[in-house]
Amino acid sequence: MSFADQVTEGHAVVFFMDGAQVSRQMRTSEFGAFLDGYAGLSDLIETDVRAVYVVIGHDLFIRGLVFFRIYFDEEGRADSYWNLPVEDLARNGAKGPDLGGGAIHLVCRSQCPIAGIADELWDPDMTPGSNHFHTIRKAVEANRLKLKKTAAPTPDQDIPVLRSEREQTKTSSAGASETAGQRARRARLIRGQRLRIKTQRSAHQEELATMARDHRLNIQGLKADFLAFEQKYEHQHVLAQKLKKRLDKRDEELRALKEQRSQEADSRKQKIQTNDAELVLLREQLERKKRELALSSEKIQFLEQQNQELQNLEPSESSLLLQLRDQNLFLVAYHAGVGHLTLPYRDIERYYQSPNAYAAEKCGVSEEDYLQWLEHHGAPSCNQKLSNGSRCDEPVMRVSQPGDYQPGRDDRCEEHKVGEFQPA
Repeated sequence: MSFADQVTEGHAVVFFMDGAQVSRQMRTSEFGAFLDGYAGLSDLIETDVRAVYVVIGHDLFIRGLVFFRIYFDEEGRADSYWNLPVEDLARNGAKGPDLGGGAIHLVCRSQCPIAGIADELWDPDMTPGSNHFHTIRKAVEANRLKLKKTAAPTPDQDIPVLRSEREQTKTSSAGASETAGQRARRARLIRGQRLRIKTQRSAHQEELATMARDHRLNIQGLKADFLAFEQKYEHQHVLAQKLKKRLDKRDEELRALKEQRSQEADSRKQKIQTNDAELVLLREQLERKKRELALSSEKIQFLEQQNQELQNLEPSESSLLLQLRDQNLFLVAYHAGVGHLTLPYRDIERYYQSPNAYAAEKCGVSEEDYLQWLEHHGAPSCNQKLSNGSRCDEPVMRVSQPGDYQPGRDDRCEEHKVGEFQPA
């Protein structure tokens, strides 16, 4: 699309707006070059620009305004499909505010003469302090584009009339002119208020549409967040259930382990008690064996002394011992637990003094233990005394060797042996 630098009413320019300020001014020929793709604007890459097509009269007063949008792509070039008939819109626009040269032709989003293109237009801001009309008027008055002011077309000269007729209509013409001026001012005021209402209504609708779109986007975002949160919650719930099952299983294993440890501790305690009881018994046996050993040592010492004396003692000539010695004879004796004993000449005297002691010595036990074993060997029964004073006399296993016999154990039946020697 191309533009002419001059229009029938004077000049036409294009202003780019940045908020309430004019950021760039150009003639229509320059703007046409952007539309034809001959040049681009690097500072407007991917930007939806708010622009104004300004029609300026020969007297450099604004005659028409078209507030339109145009998009610049990623290369800073104007949209090649943009094709708004801004010249026609400027000629056919409805009346707008008076910017110094009378009511202008105004086309904006809320005041669009052609249906279907309102979305490609925008509404000016009429708020005090950021009024687009004032900003555009000041930019035109500054005339940075060096527009030339030309003379207006000469109007038709008044046709002379008779003085008398003028005098007759003088009073009525003055009154009519004053009335027409008041009506024009009121009309301009009403048009301005209507335009303000339309723009405010359009701005309000646009704001509502923006709020609705933001609200819809927020709702969609919240729904997506809720769905993600719900999925995360389900995932966490599944993980929590799995973890709970694992914890329950661990608790069961821990309880079983504690019970096992408790049983092992009780078993160790019982074993310790048993070992302590056995240790006490073994200590008692050791003490008894020590006493027996001491007694045996004394007896051995005494017997060795007696043996020494007997060996040095000569038997009488008429004694039997002398005959045995001279004829190299020996005696044989039998004792339970040791069997047959061959008595050499030097032991005969000691044997006759205490045969059981001699047999106990050969068995490696004390005489007392040997005598207890003899009693057990002759009648193997339980020696436990009952509550009525009698003996149990329950048969027990006979111990064949005196050295293996232990009083208090081998002479007790299973019932009394367990009750007396096994810890509770």
